Amino acid sequence: MGTAPGSLDELASRAGPWLGLSATAPERHTEAVVADRFDRITWRDTYEQSAGLRELAQELNERHAHTATDLLTDAFLAAYKVRPRLRERPEMDPSRLVNHQVITSLVESPEFAELHRETAGDPYAAAMAVLAQASALRRMLDHARDAREQAERAKKAQRDAETAATAVGEALQRAAEGGAEDGTVFPTPVPTPTPAAADAVRQAIETAEAAEATARQAARTAAQALAAAAPGIRTAARSAAAKAAEAVREEAALMRAWGVGAGELERLPFDQRARLAERLRTGRLDQWAELIGRFRQMAAGERARKVENATGELVGVTLGDDLSRVIPSELANLGLPGLRAVFAARYAAGELMLYDSQGEQTTGQGAVIACVDTSHSMYEAGPGGVTREAWAKACALALLDQARDAGRDFVGILFSAADKLQVFRFPAGQPAGIDRVLDFAETFLGGGTSYQRPLTAAGELLAEEFDDAARRRGDIVMITDDDCGVTEEWMRGWNDAKHRLGFRVFGVAVGAPRVAEADSVLDALCDNLRAIEDFTDVHAAADLFRVI
Repeated sequence: MGTAPGSLDELASRAGPWLGLSATAPERHTEAVVADRFDRITWRDTYEQSAGLRELAQELNERHAHTATDLLTDAFLAAYKVRPRLRERPEMDPSRLVNHQVITSLVESPEFAELHRETAGDPYAAAMAVLAQASALRRMLDHARDAREQAERAKKAQRDAETAATAVGEALQRAAEGGAEDGTVFPTPVPTPTPAAADAVRQAIETAEAAEATARQAARTAAQALAAAAPGIRTAARSAAAKAAEAVREEAALMRAWGVGAGELERLPFDQRARLAERLRTGRLDQWAELIGRFRQMAAGERARKVENATGELVGVTLGDDLSRVIPSELANLGLPGLRAVFAARYAAGELMLYDSQGEQTTGQGAVIACVDTSHSMYEAGPGGVTREAWAKACALALLDQARDAGRDFVGILFSAADKLQVFRFPAGQPAGIDRVLDFAETFLGGGTSYQRPLTAAGELLAEEFDDAARRRGDIVMITDDDCGVTEEWMRGWNDAKHRLGFRVFGVAVGAPRVAEADSVLDALCDNLRAIEDFTDVHAAADLFRVI
């Protein structure tokens, strides 16, 4: 049996599609990347510490209806999370569909995989990647402006449809309870609503139907606009990911060149790391990074090739009692109780089989002291068009690495004229802070050149080390582009100190061949003298780093 026209059942049947529609609407998200509480905390902390992110968000929000902060959040989380997962498009708030398309295009681009290797788990690197993509994000949002506007209209139409659906339920409820919109209450029960109540329900249903149709049309229009913008977004996304990957790689290489490891970077607070990066990217330091990195790699390569406690090149086997050079087969005798007495007897007689070597003398034990000329002429170009100062500082920083690897103190003495000297100490037992290293690298005194002042200071430091710790055999490396005289009296005192303390002096002539000639003052002062041009050949320069 059918329902009577105008009855409550008939109205409820017509209103059925709208009842509870707004209450059961799925949750719509404004962020495309699925994130947990800890991810959001990381993003908020990073955002609060990065003025660049805040300024970019403010700029984009002003131009694009305050949706940009969510976009930056997504871009950050996609780069930061080890396995970023994107929401499906139907889960997204319509006003954020453009953001979803941008992030989807980024994550699915081949270039993103390379970027993600550099940024995963590193909030600073992820933030840097977002900032590196800023110009591309602007272009993508501008390109998708029509799609965003259509998405906003679709969202409004959806809200209107949900409001209209709610109105249907309210009208039906009033009809069932015998009430009118003006609050008048009719006697209950009301098996058949009043004509006015029934008309109110029908009108609400018609309004909801019209709103739903409008919402569907708006959604289709928005989808078409987004589809039209998608190819341009994908192209820009690939470019953005590639640019960001290059920027992150360059900064990582810059940090490595200056000896800042990944572990140290992770321990640095965000703002301190940002200041360090800015310092390295600006001025002379950025221009020196490649050269400094090359010197440090050269020195590290020689350290890797060294035979511990052996000198020079291995040439065979000899007899002796130096336990540091005993060959493995001799040591194996110690593992056999019956042969231990034989080993002891051969050791006492100096007849153990040892590795034999020839070549450079053994490495030093005292401090490594680099005397670096910072007179005006060091500003001039050296090999490859790089300044002489850059070559000198690169060599000195490689020597710093050598000293620290060997557990030796390092001292950098910057000098020019007799009245200009600055000393930077890097004790072996203390961390060599990057700020202190950069201060050493950046300091330039200017003026003329004096040998006596820096070498006297170096000798006094080695004498102090000898008196305090009884350590001899330090190494002094004199790096200069000038040849200047010393007095006979000073030379006698210098030779006496050298004999007493057992230190060696190495000379490196920078961009001035005459300084490296056999009859130069520097040659008379040094046990080993070479030109900086030697360092353009790894093999020719290797022995310096092998013996220091």
